[in-house]
Amino acid sequence: MHTCLITNNLNQLIQFYEPILALKAQKSGEDYAEFRTDAGVLAIFSAAAQEKYIPGSAISASNKSMILEFQVADVDKEYARLQSLVKTWVKSPTTQPWGTRSIYFRDPDGNLVDFFVPPKVR
Repeated sequence: MHTCLITNNLNQLIQFYEPILALKAQKSGEDYAEFRTDAGVLAIFSAAAQEKYIPGSAISASNKSMILEFQVADVDKEYARLQSLVKTWVKSPTTQPWGTRSIYFRDPDGNLVDFFVPPKVR
């Protein structure tokens, strides 16, 4: 329902995710922004503010164990649309053995993002 990324560069992630998600960030002050999707919220919070509120609790741009997943209508169309926006591609459009079609890329902080289409139910 709600995922929050901690970052040292709030504006960089906002500028990355606005065209990626085709949504305008809703900012609340200088330290917080969120993208409201039909499935939930992707929030972005400054590392300095996180350290102020909960010292030692998070390290920005260091996550290699989580994937942000967004269901899309057409992975191949999204792959074409994102070519000029994404700098680091991890995997081009691929149908996984379990039937999901996905693309994987990294945001500027190195977080792994998956745009996917679920398998067709027959």
